[in-house]
This record gives sequence, C-alpha cells and structure tokens, in this order.
Amino acid sequence: MLEPLSATLHARSLHEANTLDVDGRMWTYLPYGPFPLLWAYHEWMDSVCDGEDPSFYAIIDRATERPVGVGAYLRIAPRQGSIEIGHLAYSPLMQKTSLATEAMFLFMQRAFDLGYRRYEWKCDALNEPSRLAALRLGFTFEGVFRQATVVKERNRDTAWYAITDGEWPALRAAFKRWLHPENFDENGRQRMRLSELTAAALKDGNR
Repeated sequence: MLEPLSATLHARSLHEANTLDVDGRMWTYLPYGPFPLLWAYHEWMDSVCDGEDPSFYAIIDRATERPVGVGAYLRIAPRQGSIEIGHLAYSPLMQKTSLATEAMFLFMQRAFDLGYRRYEWKCDALNEPSRLAALRLGFTFEGVFRQATVVKERNRDTAWYAITDGEWPALRAAFKRWLHPENFDENGRQRMRLSELTAAALKDGNR
C-alpha cells in the first residue's frame, strides 16, 4: 500500500526499519543519507513531504501496517505524458520480498491510470542491482548519459530505462500473474520468475 509521505506519521517507524541496514548500503546511490539520528531523518523528511515534484510516498506493509520503504514520482510532465520513479529507499524489511515488487506495480499502475504515456527509471550506471531490477520489472534499457550529474562528490553516469503505455497492459498482466498467491509455495518461494513473465510480455507485445 502507498501513502503520501508524512514525517509525523512515518519518520520514526521508517528510521527504525532503516537502522537494520547496519552498513548503510541502501543509501549508497542516493544523494542524501544515511541518517543515523532520528531527528536528522525527520528533518529531511519534513523538507520533502509537501513537494509536488518529487512527490514522495511511504510504502506500507499490510501485514504489519508499518512503513518499510519510500519511493517518489519525479520529473513529472503531464503535458508530455512522462513520469519517473525514483528516490527508492527500501529498508531491509522490504528488500528481496514480494512487497518490493508489489510496491513498484502499484506505482506503475497509478501512473498509467492517470494517463501517463511513459514511465521512467534512471539509476547510477554503476548500480548493478538497480539495473538488473529494472530489467526484471519490464523496463527497456535506452542508454547511458555520461557524466550526467555529481552525487556525493562523485561522477554519476546515468542509465535510462522506460516502460510505455503500449507495453503496460501486457506487463500489468505479468505482474498480476506473478503476485497471485498461487505463484508462491507454502514457504513463500516463487514458482514463476517475474523476469521470465515480463520478458515474454514484451516479446509478445512486439510481434
């Protein structure tokens, strides 16, 4: 479930979840963080919560009703029909779980339901896990912008990925098939890989 991010409602629980990332790796490719102290995280969150672009959301685990991650829409261009997903900060409670995939599905679905034609994903070209995640989720690689920006006093080449509205119906069906309870055994292990479903959806859509 997604909720508009609120420092009052979400900062403490998210900070507790984030501190489980003892090495601070979840912040490596973000332009801010880590936040060892709650007050600093609360202050950062309070500074971004009311913005329209980026527009931040807390990711809520329905099982516990607690926030476990953050994501945001940015580079929001309604007239061009383009929107980007970013500022993804998944706590260890969320990493490598079906909730991470479900959250991305919810972000995508909302964007396309609002009429956007293009849903973008950009990441540091050195961020191999993020690049693999983009492909698993059905994004198409579109190239690398060299020396696109500087993050934490380090050059960043930016890898670009996108999904278009024409691809979305088939990808939506792939996500729903993967997220269906029957796709998981009694131990929660997936029966079908999402990467296989999204690759097949894109292939079928290009025939």
